[in-house]
Amino acid sequence: MADASNGHFILLGIGVLVVIAIGSLLLRLLQLAPPPVSLFLTDPFLQAPTANSVRVVWFTEFAGSNHRVEYGQDFDRQAVATTRKLSRMREDRQSIVGAQLQEGQIYQQPVYRNIWRHEAEIIGLTAARIPYRIISQREDGQSATSRSFTLSALPPAGTPLKILLTSDHQLKPMTPANLQKVVETVGQVDAVFFAGDLVDVADRASEWFDHGRGNAFFPCLQGRAAYELEHNGQKTRYTGGAIIQSAPLFPAIGNHEVMGRFSMETGLGDQFNDPVPRQAAEQRYNQNAAQINPVNDPAVQADWLKNNSFNTDSYEEIFTLPESAGGKKYYAITIGDVRLISLFVTNIWRMPGLEPETRGRYRERDADFNQPDRWGYGQHIFEAITPGSPQYTWLQAELNSPAFQQAKYRVVMFHHPPHSLGDNIVPAYTDPIQTIERTPDGTITAIRYEYPLAADYLIRDVMPLLEAAGVQLVFYGHSHIWNRFVSPTGMHFLESSNVGNTYGAFTGENQRPIPPGYTEQYIAVGDPNGLQPVMPTLAPVINELQKPQPYLASNEITAFSILDTSTGIVSSYRFDTRQPESSVIQFDQFALLK
Repeated sequence: MADASNGHFILLGIGVLVVIAIGSLLLRLLQLAPPPVSLFLTDPFLQAPTANSVRVVWFTEFAGSNHRVEYGQDFDRQAVATTRKLSRMREDRQSIVGAQLQEGQIYQQPVYRNIWRHEAEIIGLTAARIPYRIISQREDGQSATSRSFTLSALPPAGTPLKILLTSDHQLKPMTPANLQKVVETVGQVDAVFFAGDLVDVADRASEWFDHGRGNAFFPCLQGRAAYELEHNGQKTRYTGGAIIQSAPLFPAIGNHEVMGRFSMETGLGDQFNDPVPRQAAEQRYNQNAAQINPVNDPAVQADWLKNNSFNTDSYEEIFTLPESAGGKKYYAITIGDVRLISLFVTNIWRMPGLEPETRGRYRERDADFNQPDRWGYGQHIFEAITPGSPQYTWLQAELNSPAFQQAKYRVVMFHHPPHSLGDNIVPAYTDPIQTIERTPDGTITAIRYEYPLAADYLIRDVMPLLEAAGVQLVFYGHSHIWNRFVSPTGMHFLESSNVGNTYGAFTGENQRPIPPGYTEQYIAVGDPNGLQPVMPTLAPVINELQKPQPYLASNEITAFSILDTSTGIVSSYRFDTRQPESSVIQFDQFALLK
């Protein structure tokens, strides 16, 4: 009997081990599986907090009814949401979404996608965090309730905050890993400052919500991504970070938030690459106004000009941002001890090549010389920031306001770099000067664009304003690199945009593509505006020659930065995705206060 009992115990032990093993396997499979299908297209996220309120926003693919937020310790309070349909969300041949896993499987040209935005204002709040959840009901009566998250009103001065500084996500491969490591390293952040280029093509719905590769914008920032990176045959799945459900997001417009001339025939990527200056559209309108708008309706004129130049409609419809004279394009807000100014500083990116078929930053295509409606007008600026412009005038007033001057930390954020080792700082940030070369009989032989370095609006006009106002940090992106600089007066410049991939740092023998034979001086290496990059203070990346590098430009190592307002220190971290089990390394820090 004893032997039989021992046999039973052995079998029981084996059974327990099998159950444990199966349980562990199931748990692992659940961790690797994509998030469960939900009636919600996104989790909720927080927008436009005030001293006693915050907005909660989420998206569905149905109009539905009874959309609301329940909040409080027992979810005993409710706020009803308003609903509106996004007007320009579409999919096209290049969308990877749903059953379309390869280009052109389903969509041959742009097709509208029905997406509804729901927003509820939660009022009567304090800085104390309380739980909340969202509820939506579909037309067939089926309803869904989200998981619970936390929200609060704006934190008052003196509240210690951790603020994520990020940019240039754009569906890039390391973005989910980057954001997952943010949460694993510093926990829940209190706000996100996002310096532009949220997606690649602003009107392509799947890039925001449900890209088939699992790395769309909202899933990455909500911990719902499902993206695999592979190195040496080993695949690691990253989920991003659950961040913006409980931390307000403050973006700036990058060039990828701007769509060009509208069409339902050409691809969305082509439309993104096809903006023209508003003045060019106005000239075409004036030449054809009788046919375009025979009754001279101002609304028809405004729509035509927007559809035939450029727009930021999708960006503006998705986000609720602090009120200002600039609408949603530029604004300011105080969060804790930080006064943030977000500017609309970006231009269209054009190819640097000089080939006859290139419509680029320095030339027009040969085939387009006699067709002005097909010109690209060089690397033109979307929103003026020259003295006397509405944005510049607003910036002057904001820099002189008590809210800005009395803030402990004064931060200005925009997309285009004023100082960088990256590629996208060349040519200068100024309006292109067009030169049309002709033969004696009037035949066009070349259309060229120059960008005088001395007329760089950021360096000539904006930076002196910021220096005089005591700005401590200028944060920007665009070149997909990490580097930083300090001006002679002590103003810090941080470009922390090596989130998902890089286009390189231009130092030493690595030179930017610059046009030969042009009259303007284009800087091939280094910062064109004269500052030297600051070497990371803790653990700079070491190159193959065993020399520390004053930048991070890598397609395997991703970086993020955190502003800690309890200390005034900005810390930057890096993670090597080739070594998924490795630790995140803090490689730089600097203090905003002298």
